[in-house]
Amino acid sequence: MKEIIGGVTAVQGFTAAGIAAGLKKNGRNDMALVFSDVDAVAAGVFTTNAVKAAPVQRDIEIVKTRKTVRGVVLNAGNANACTGEEGKKADKAMAAAAAEALGVETDDILTCSTGVIGQLLPVGKVTAGAKLLAESLSSEGGDKAAQAIMTTDTYSKQCAVEVKIGGKTVTIGAMTKGSGMIHPNMATMLCVTASDVAMSKELLQEAVRDVVNVSFNMISVDRDTSTNDSYMILANGKAGNPEITEKNADYEAFKEALCYVAVKLAKLMAADGEGATKLLEVTVKNAASEESAKVLSKAVITSNLVKAAVFGSDANWGRIICALGYSGIEFNPEAVDLWVESESGKLKLAENGLATDYSEEFATKILSDKEVTVTADMKMGKYNATAWGCDLTYDYVKINGDYRS
Repeated sequence: MKEIIGGVTAVQGFTAAGIAAGLKKNGRNDMALVFSDVDAVAAGVFTTNAVKAAPVQRDIEIVKTRKTVRGVVLNAGNANACTGEEGKKADKAMAAAAAEALGVETDDILTCSTGVIGQLLPVGKVTAGAKLLAESLSSEGGDKAAQAIMTTDTYSKQCAVEVKIGGKTVTIGAMTKGSGMIHPNMATMLCVTASDVAMSKELLQEAVRDVVNVSFNMISVDRDTSTNDSYMILANGKAGNPEITEKNADYEAFKEALCYVAVKLAKLMAADGEGATKLLEVTVKNAASEESAKVLSKAVITSNLVKAAVFGSDANWGRIICALGYSGIEFNPEAVDLWVESESGKLKLAENGLATDYSEEFATKILSDKEVTVTADMKMGKYNATAWGCDLTYDYVKINGDYRS
């Protein structure tokens, strides 16, 4: 497997576009389209929030009932959530406009929205935008599409890899957005992944579910789970590999590559959390079970006190062990070892639940770097998990205090 330049349009058979439809106040691009020139098997996972946006409700049904689709049309600046029947009509109208311009069926086009909740989606703008997107599709359009779906993101997020499967080169390319309202069980994220792999729908869906649990479900910025989370993959089979219909070596190779892409994008999202200055990675080692390792690592990255300490470069390790303690997982606090690490070095803060004779000056230097790793050895078993978050800064409150204005 090797990483290559690009995102969704690095994959053969896929084109994309990004345009300004007038949904954002600043005039930036705010609609995107990803399209396969042949039928593509579709799989996806969506928000666990009981309040689901109109596009999420529609996509869940399409992914469940249809084997293939042709593309995804996305808008930023308006979440089309809590908009009732009018929201559903607007969502379908956006899909229908794109489908008509592309010469496909309405249900061949999935939809995604992100932005302010509770505002009606302007039908005229999104239908006109969908038609313009169809006319603007290009094999070079991946960058514009990735930029168009941004809301409070400070940079676009893409990744692509190549991997040998069945003697053929299979490509996976993806774009995602997400900066705030990010919490385990997905996030305010839209992720569209394209691949030219040939794989059954059932196995593709299973791969997506497995991958999301070690990538996008392991990040948190602010403990808020969105109404619009959508992670979907379209696989058009153009690589020409023998179709993967069982869990063999080809399946594992594909899932490993898909996981690489998802984890990289998840980390980019965590690092770009609203107002964030640092990426926080938390690894829990030697937990009693895989699930307990995940719960423990998430407890640390979601702790506001830990996040604030990382922002202040304060080695207040008691906050870390406190977060582990209220996770709901039983462990022996007098057995836990804690480390912090960055490009400046590695330092053991606690051993067997007690402070070591560490240098506060060196700890501050480590915690001042842009990427900080915390490791907790629970000494309970053999299971490990890693979660990603960011520091909590003054700017997070500023951004969300005037988000609509």
